[in-house]
Amino acid sequence: MNRFLQLGFLPRSYDAGLLVLRLWFGLMLFFNHGLLKLTHFSQMSRHMPDPLHIGSEATLILALLAEVVCALLVVIGLATRLAALYIAIELGIAFMLVHHLKLSGPGSGELAYLYIGAFLVLLIAGPGRYSVDRSV
Repeated sequence: MNRFLQLGFLPRSYDAGLLVLRLWFGLMLFFNHGLLKLTHFSQMSRHMPDPLHIGSEATLILALLAEVVCALLVVIGLATRLAALYIAIELGIAFMLVHHLKLSGPGSGELAYLYIGAFLVLLIAGPGRYSVDRSV
């Protein structure tokens, strides 16, 4: 019974845990945010917030780099730490300058905050054994 309560029936594998984290958050970022921006680029470029004052289109391109290219790099585990760093910076800017550090209520940056946490874990821990980075 004690083994069951401690979830001892599940094998311990930090590498498998990092794989799940990479797939879960990388694919969610890609499908829920990046793909939308990619397929609706022309419409979104007119209405994209511009917190860095570089223009809406340039801001959208930087967001696409994070939410499409870097998210997919994280998923396959290639240049994972660098990709996770870029994503964390992009989402940190969105959390601070667009959502104004707001964690609850309408217009909150709660989701960006959660993504930042996941990608900081990958930045610190690396991609794990089940990645292209480890097989090269």
